[in-house]
Amino acid sequence: MESLSRDLPGQKLPISRPMSHEVELLEDHQRLSETELVSRLERVLRLRMERGDSQAAFQLGQLLFEQSRYDESRRLFEIAVSKFEDTQAMFQLGVIHYDGLVGEANPERGIRYMMEVCKRKDQLPSKQLYFAAAYNIGRAYFQGYGVRQNDEKAEEWWLAAADDGNPRASVLAQTTLGYFYSHADHRDLQKAFFWHSEACGNGSLESQGALGVMYLYGLGVRRRDSESAFECLREAAERGNVYAQGNMVYYYYSKKLFTKAAELAARVVQYDDIAALAEETQCQARFVSKGVALASFIFARCLQQGLGVQKDLDKAKHFYSLSFQFDPDTCARLQNLQNVGQL
Repeated sequence: MESLSRDLPGQKLPISRPMSHEVELLEDHQRLSETELVSRLERVLRLRMERGDSQAAFQLGQLLFEQSRYDESRRLFEIAVSKFEDTQAMFQLGVIHYDGLVGEANPERGIRYMMEVCKRKDQLPSKQLYFAAAYNIGRAYFQGYGVRQNDEKAEEWWLAAADDGNPRASVLAQTTLGYFYSHADHRDLQKAFFWHSEACGNGSLESQGALGVMYLYGLGVRRRDSESAFECLREAAERGNVYAQGNMVYYYYSKKLFTKAAELAARVVQYDDIAALAEETQCQARFVSKGVALASFIFARCLQQGLGVQKDLDKAKHFYSLSFQFDPDTCARLQNLQNVGQL
């Protein structure tokens, strides 16, 4: 079972009132281009700011943030915080400083904003804002970025963010705890299985794939469960989880369903934009890479042996090489299995 990498995604702002609500208030909004829509909204929100609307500075800042106009959004968020103590604006200032979206990164300042959000837990417009900030603080402690590295504090904040599996809490924290308890330093596979199960039940595509792998190898459960593994991996694969797709290729190959293995692998090996796939599926990029590496290796094996596909040694060499390029560790693990006759 793959464990947690220090390179973790941040939790985005959970908007209590989405900008689509403001859009619907504009006349003829359905006939406007995106550029015209943004321009019209910007004018409306600036007028509201002039009239003292307490929400307008944050809303305008968020509109510009979503357009990647980070410097302008930062100034508006600062107004929202200084005049109205807007906690959503605090959160976004934390993101801007932590990620260095305007000038040099200042992770210490970014985490101070996140801490301030959490201190106001009972005053927030949505408890989801607390869960998101708590996840980001845990991430900072795990990475040792902006604070002194401390896995125990990371765990503490993630547990707060995960809120016993609450579906309205941070599902990302629930998935992260699943990986955290798979880490060699904190290994507790039963806890890992519990948190991936909670996250999967709350809609996490990444945890659904992880559960499939745990069932497949009997990790965190009493025994291997091929049927449950197949269902989790199949559903996750159909929803776009590339790691699950790679493991489905391996599953078909191990069951000697070579045609199915080769057909699925032939689709997976076409992926090349790992970052875009990770963003689209909200799965960690390194697991997307591992999924493509796994499918590439099995496809190469099928091509080498003529299993489920016409034998082609030149193509086999290409896909063995591709597997290594996407993830050397996955390629090496499969090569070792092949060397001892277990593949």
